[in-house]
Amino acid sequence: MARTITARARLRAAADGANRWVVLIVLCVSLLLVTLDATVLHVAVPSLSSELRPSSTQLLWVVDAYPLICASLLILFGTLGDRIGRRKVMLFGYAFFGTASALAATADSAEVLIAARALLGVGGAMIMPATLSILRAVFPDRRERATAIGIWTATAAVGAATGPVLGGFLVEHFWWGSVFLLNIPMMALMLVLGRILLPESRGSADGPWDVLGALMAAAGVLGMVFGVKRVGSGHALTDPLAFVPLLLGAALLVLFVRRQKRRPHPLIDTGLFSRAGFTTSVGCVVLAMLALVGLQLIAVQYLQLILGLSPLETGLRLLPLTFAAMAAGATGSSTLRRIGPRRMVGGGFVLTASAVLLLVLMGQHDRPLLLTTAFVLLGFGLQTTLFGAYESMLSEAPAESAGGAASIGETSYQLGAGMGIALLGSVMNAAYAPGLENVRGVPAAASGAAANSLGEAYQVAERLGGSAGAALHAAARHAFVDGLHITLMVSAGLLLIGALMALRLPRVMECPQELPEGPAECPAPEPAPAKVALTKPAARPAGPRLPHRREPAETAGSGRAAH
Repeated sequence: MARTITARARLRAAADGANRWVVLIVLCVSLLLVTLDATVLHVAVPSLSSELRPSSTQLLWVVDAYPLICASLLILFGTLGDRIGRRKVMLFGYAFFGTASALAATADSAEVLIAARALLGVGGAMIMPATLSILRAVFPDRRERATAIGIWTATAAVGAATGPVLGGFLVEHFWWGSVFLLNIPMMALMLVLGRILLPESRGSADGPWDVLGALMAAAGVLGMVFGVKRVGSGHALTDPLAFVPLLLGAALLVLFVRRQKRRPHPLIDTGLFSRAGFTTSVGCVVLAMLALVGLQLIAVQYLQLILGLSPLETGLRLLPLTFAAMAAGATGSSTLRRIGPRRMVGGGFVLTASAVLLLVLMGQHDRPLLLTTAFVLLGFGLQTTLFGAYESMLSEAPAESAGGAASIGETSYQLGAGMGIALLGSVMNAAYAPGLENVRGVPAAASGAAANSLGEAYQVAERLGGSAGAALHAAARHAFVDGLHITLMVSAGLLLIGALMALRLPRVMECPQELPEGPAECPAPEPAPAKVALTKPAARPAGPRLPHRREPAETAGSGRAAH
């Protein structure tokens, strides 16, 4: 009994700061599982399409429901953690995530799978905001905290990019629902470890909790994305099912912003957006994630349905992106110190746009060297962009608004991912469908069914058989590749807009005055109008650490690496 008490006391001491890195491991594993789920389903799309027969819009919702719901509820659960305890909310999230995973694995229809993915988003929103809040509490020293955040962001890069590899392995050896089964035992384990190892922390919890405001924001985002999906799937903007959600979504978001400005204790400090550097950084995060996640989903379908690769081979083809992102994360701190936020973020966008344009050279035949080169550039460029943008965003925010800045960063990351799948997926559908009209010998009904997705086009062509089936099969492949090229061009345009946005970021990092070696390691600040100081976390002098103290209230998580 005494030994048990001693062991528990040691574990609790590790959580309370004697071994903060043990806590970091728990937080990173939690983050890994949540980010894995954002991409693990991508390689399973062709398999579940053949079994559940979802429409093109339903297929988008299957993939998009998770990040969209998660993004919508981050503020809600982040502020809830401030009041009742972040560890408590995280533990509830573990249980919720595991239960929703079981429902997703056993789904027998597209509607059930969409609902399960939405519930997974709820669980993810409980887990993610608490991870960085707890991390900030157990790492009071800024230099250690910077190192911890670097590990945390690298973990997200690994999770997002290795999701297709794990998913490919499971789909190839089992069935598409197996991609969710891993979550069940892992979340049960995290529930036990989190209860023992994670310390409890709370924010100041000043003022009432604005649940109505959080729900308004969630409903506004949902309305906007649904409208974009509807228009992208071929419906006119005047279609009531497209126009009305867009209008209501925009109105709710405007009302949400006005409500936050009027409230003495808002969920989000809208004054942060008056800072050019902060607003620019948030916009860069949204654009980067918008380009990445939507492209990744389309690339998976290209690799499997055009090049004929297996799910596991598809995941392995995407693996270079993971290693490139990890390399960019490992060198990110020194790169930011050396070239500054403006050139780091802008250069990352240009590099990523170049990789996307390189992919336009892909056709109906496999070119593995070209693909690998493009994926390496893509992973390195996007990770570089996200690292610089998040560092700038958090540094531009004043200390008393650090929690709100972290919440906005996490929401912008998830919202960019969800919007990317919706927007680029809709562009792809809109470019693909016209190529299947008036195929010789193919009835109009068959052409309409084939326009839903490339996988369905293959099935329709097989049922038709003969010359008509062969013509439809060839037309579908050609239309998909043409649509892919158009989507890549749109993505490259968005990335170049991000590079232009980055010109508003500070040119150099400004060193804190207390660092004696500052002039030797950091460039002198530019003589332009002063910006809020960007700190240099890796250059703190050796010496005694500050005593562990309570940090200012935070509401949610911070930025992460590329998906």
